[in-house]
Amino acid sequence: GARDLREVVAEGCRGLTDATLAVLAARHEALESLQIGPDPLERISSDAVRHVALCCSRLRRLHLSGLREVDSDAIGALARYCPLLEDVALLDCGTVDEAALGDIHSLRFLSIAGCYNVKWATASASWAQLPLLVAVDVSRTDVSPNAVARLISHSKTLELICALNCKFVEEEQAHSPTAFSNSKGKLVLTITCPIFKSLASLFPGEAVEEHGVFNECNWRNKRKILGVMMNWLEWVLSQSLLRIAECNPYGMDDFWLQQGTSMLLSLVKSSQEDVQERAATTIATFVVIDDETANVDAARSEAVMRDGGIPLLLDLARCSRVSAQSEAAKAIANLSVNAKVAKVVADEGGIAIFTNLAKSTNRLVAEEAAGGLWNLSVGEEHKAAIAAAGGIKALVDLIFRWPAGTDGVLERAAGALANLAADDKCSLEVAKAGGVHALVTLARSCKLEGVLEQAARALANLAAHGDNNNNNAAVGQEAGALEALVQLTCSQNEGVRQEAAGALWNLSFDDRNREAIAAAGGVEALGFTCTTMSECFGRPSGESCWRIMGTICLRIEQSIAIGQEGGVAPLLTMAQSEVEDVHETAAGALWNLAFYSSNAHRIVEEGGVPILVHLCSSSGSKMARFMSALALAYMFDGRMDEAAIVGTSSEGSSKGVNVEGARRMALKHIETFVLTFSDPQVFSMAAASSAPAALSQVAEAVFIQEAGHLRCSGAEIGRFIAMLRNPTPVLRACAAFALLQQFSIPGGRHATHHADLLQNVGAARVLRAAAAATSASIEAKVFARIVLRNLEHHQAGTST
Repeated sequence: GARDLREVVAEGCRGLTDATLAVLAARHEALESLQIGPDPLERISSDAVRHVALCCSRLRRLHLSGLREVDSDAIGALARYCPLLEDVALLDCGTVDEAALGDIHSLRFLSIAGCYNVKWATASASWAQLPLLVAVDVSRTDVSPNAVARLISHSKTLELICALNCKFVEEEQAHSPTAFSNSKGKLVLTITCPIFKSLASLFPGEAVEEHGVFNECNWRNKRKILGVMMNWLEWVLSQSLLRIAECNPYGMDDFWLQQGTSMLLSLVKSSQEDVQERAATTIATFVVIDDETANVDAARSEAVMRDGGIPLLLDLARCSRVSAQSEAAKAIANLSVNAKVAKVVADEGGIAIFTNLAKSTNRLVAEEAAGGLWNLSVGEEHKAAIAAAGGIKALVDLIFRWPAGTDGVLERAAGALANLAADDKCSLEVAKAGGVHALVTLARSCKLEGVLEQAARALANLAAHGDNNNNNAAVGQEAGALEALVQLTCSQNEGVRQEAAGALWNLSFDDRNREAIAAAGGVEALGFTCTTMSECFGRPSGESCWRIMGTICLRIEQSIAIGQEGGVAPLLTMAQSEVEDVHETAAGALWNLAFYSSNAHRIVEEGGVPILVHLCSSSGSKMARFMSALALAYMFDGRMDEAAIVGTSSEGSSKGVNVEGARRMALKHIETFVLTFSDPQVFSMAAASSAPAALSQVAEAVFIQEAGHLRCSGAEIGRFIAMLRNPTPVLRACAAFALLQQFSIPGGRHATHHADLLQNVGAARVLRAAAAATSASIEAKVFARIVLRNLEHHQAGTST
């Protein structure tokens, strides 16, 4: 029964009290081993230790962590009432009575690692008299070299002193490398000494490889005390290496790379389960050098890989113990941040292991497995393998299995799905597995910012594949999706705002979604007012607000409402920013606003022409210059009632705009912009021959890479076709140039969509006329021929 219990090993007991520990001891008098840690036992006092001594007379091992004090009475009770006590570890304790420890005459193994209020002269004098003492662990303390020397000199039985990360001992060794070498057969292990080589000396006459010293086969048939000591050493090393990794002290790189990594991998193979798990935890910890950014040290992670650590950790992850599964999965996940290591993890079967662990009923195991899939899914080459292994279904199921309070598992699952959704084929699998509903559920109901950011990012990626699949429409049609995303654009967290805005931007490519976003309050929620936007400028969140404003403004057909609500002035302020990305957002928004004549009036009234002209001629972004030219072309292609501009303003008074002067300035800079893409010699050859090679050379030279992401509506395509008939040559050239940007890359993202729209409006006839017009510029002719050629290729089923 319970009264015959011999061993208690407990973790996560930070809240343990004296009363609880006393009851535990009273009810289990046959206890031989009591190990509680590594969380600090801040509510346990010397009284409880004394009670353990009184009740558990058969105690052989006592390991406790983080007590504030272990006084002489408590240790004295252990000495008097526990005659078999041979292994005591009091780790990271505030104060320990070092003299009283010398009264436990049965003591063979002692660790006070992490204890800093020790009187070392007293300790060394007292412990040297212990008749059976074999090994002492003083790691992570301020032990003095003199104390170590006295223990070496005066103890008759001592064989080993473990002193990892002890500043004064290391300084002494640096000053005098042979300080502890003449140690009468006693080993002193420090981070600056060759630990494996030193331990090999414990096996005289044996051909033991240095890195095999922890192999149990080497000590199984030797002195019994040697085997016990090696087990003890594994335990104390696993404790100290974890604490050192958690603190990440400066100057440890050489140790980790030269022997620490090999030591940890040796400990992963230990026969002691808690040592295995602690070693895996340490690997997970020491490779991460910045928790905030999850930055992983390349040299350390690759050292684990080089020393064969990946198969070892994967084997541990396959075992039946959930504690080992979670720690091994965490280690592999952290290592997989490194792309080289991620490849080895995938090659060794890690994806299938993570997928199986993600189905675990243990939350910690599922969380770490989801983290592993998140990190692996960063690599394009792993996405298909994750889908093939059933990883997508496992991740979606995770979101439904765990309640909203489990932020770790939800954020990692959503983050992995976001990465996978960026792949065209995988995005279909995400939708098929119920991922849209799962992610929208998170966006609607979860309150955790990290989860919301990843859910919004996943929805943005699902909706980003344009005409290649139906996910855009599927997300928009999911109940509550658009409303939730609009709401998230008002989040206090910038990352959430950015991702939600990106999702709405991608969703707005679908005509049905545009109206739904506006109906869901998208315009109001995103703050399209002068006051809101002016409050943002000059602050860190300003650019985020600009982007959010731009994303919806770019694509909502209710642009007239945006203009009426004062959206023009903030956009013009944006356009004067020094940030090129902001130029693109502002120019694109103004281009779409200018589609409507009432907005074009407002842009001219607000002094927008000189601002757009400056962008068109001076921005470092080709895309910003391109969209500025398009905005100016929309404003002066004849649809705007120019006479109405003079004397029309929100205040009802004339702003004295010189419309004809503004028009001339706009046309001049549109022409200059188009001519920057013209090479007279190449264009002359293309115009003279119309040879495919010559046209392809022009198309390749003039294409603006980012323009391939633009997706025009039927009305916009119709506007460009109408502009091809405009009597102004500059506008005809600009329209042909704009249409070319949609078609010049074979298999372009929206090429099929635009070609269909062009066919619907009978573009081929207009393009042929533009290409043959005697009054057209050579640029307009060549651009029109390229668009015409691409249309013909599309009709033949070989769109280029």
